Amino acid sequence: MSQVTTQVLDLATGRPAAGVAVVLERVGGGNAPERIAAARTDATGRVAALGPEALPAGIYQLRFDTGSYQGGRGFYPEVTISFRIEDRKQPYHVPLLLGPWGYTTYRGS
Repeated sequence: MSQVTTQVLDLATGRPAAGVAVVLERVGGGNAPERIAAARTDATGRVAALGPEALPAGIYQLRFDTGSYQGGRGFYPEVTISFRIEDRKQPYHVPLLLGPWGYTTYRGS
């Protein structure tokens, strides 16, 4: 199981967002982001296998290709969520609730 997981829910349709491309990157130190893993959401909008079981403490980001999912019609062509990993033993679930004119996120369980 990956330490970082995500799920995308489409608020416009009230359904999971299947097929959204997601990239996990490590950020920091003034360098370009380091790509850790990439995947697509499944039929339930989830990505359960996104990177290793444990990651070092640091700042990470999830980049969602929302533009392709919304057929180029969404206001946000990409959503990037930055978050901090402090405990290598804790799972980090970072959901994205996506609408045509906005989005929200939170730390899930």
